Amino acid sequence: MLSRKQLLPEDYLLTRLAENVQHQPKFKSTPRKARFVGKSGTCNVAHTNIREQGRFLQDVFTTVVDLKWLHTLVVFTMSFLCSWLLFAMIWWLIAFAHGDLHQKGDDFVPCVTDIHSFSSAFLFSIEVQVTIGFGARMVTEECASAILVLIIQNIAGLLINAIMLGCIFMKTAQAHRRAETLIFSKHAVISLRNDKLCFMIRLGDLRKSMIISAAVRMQVVRRTTTPEGEVLPLDQIDITLDNPIDTSGIFLVSPLIISHVINKDSPLYDLSASDLLNQDVEVIVVLEGVVETTGITTQARTSYVSEEILWGQRFVPTVNEEDGMYAVDYSKFGITAKVPTPYCSAKRLDESGGIAQFKLQEGATLRPAVRRRQNLKQRSSTLLSASIG
Repeated sequence: MLSRKQLLPEDYLLTRLAENVQHQPKFKSTPRKARFVGKSGTCNVAHTNIREQGRFLQDVFTTVVDLKWLHTLVVFTMSFLCSWLLFAMIWWLIAFAHGDLHQKGDDFVPCVTDIHSFSSAFLFSIEVQVTIGFGARMVTEECASAILVLIIQNIAGLLINAIMLGCIFMKTAQAHRRAETLIFSKHAVISLRNDKLCFMIRLGDLRKSMIISAAVRMQVVRRTTTPEGEVLPLDQIDITLDNPIDTSGIFLVSPLIISHVINKDSPLYDLSASDLLNQDVEVIVVLEGVVETTGITTQARTSYVSEEILWGQRFVPTVNEEDGMYAVDYSKFGITAKVPTPYCSAKRLDESGGIAQFKLQEGATLRPAVRRRQNLKQRSSTLLSASIG
């Protein structure tokens, strides 16, 4: 873990490296419900009772790519060993049928020279398939079957090489590897922004190579019941983002704060600060884009449950201008600060007169404190002038 090696601060997480079962995380949410998406982006869904297992064999390439590295290397090794052994048996049968194993006369022309046992047939099979060609063993014009087997083994070897090397390449160049350096804030916040109650998270990219056409999507996952009485345990509701440039396109050069305005069309419209502590709400954030260096589409995911949403706070700035350049301080990536925020829901805030009424009440509560401070300053200045006089 980069954060444990003090290369990255603990205030934000890497989308794939944040969670480790062997180490206890510093932040623990109350185990009220299972997460749909983990903090590291893994989907917490188990597929059980799949009867048609043969469907996975119909797409062997994807199945091998999805395997673990140990299983992939075993399949890679066994595919070559089995093909070498299979064609070694065929070469040995050809030599046995033609009598190459026993006849050694000067006028005798074998199908394959220097094949005297199964071991020599196995070595010849390896030489044919990997095109080593030591020169001692070779196919002659005596047997047409030997020429046919030579052609078949060459084609089979090319197919095995293409499939296996393609699987190894895809596993090393998988898109989620690039997502390791796409980071999300550990907490989400709800506070006022442009006189509107907003749900906000922060994301960033640690690499200098950009994510082209980056897009962010948010979904709220919660248990709902339809008017007909149908219970939806994982109802996924899309929420819109506040981006004046485009619907979801972002320019991810420096850390950005992604905002969702909680309005009447938002699934968080009826949610207050107290409801946030009592209800099971999970907000999923998905970042998608094209890797600039490879052209492969990548995706990074994370989620925020109720305990990870901070009400009445906002993120502190991370970008400063230094020596004609913009510098990003990632030590402040996940730091938040408290700000005046109504604790009621956005629906009740609209019904009570909006944010203007809240500011008016907030100002009324602050005026006595301001007066007391002014009186204290006046008294201290009077005492100071009297003592000097």
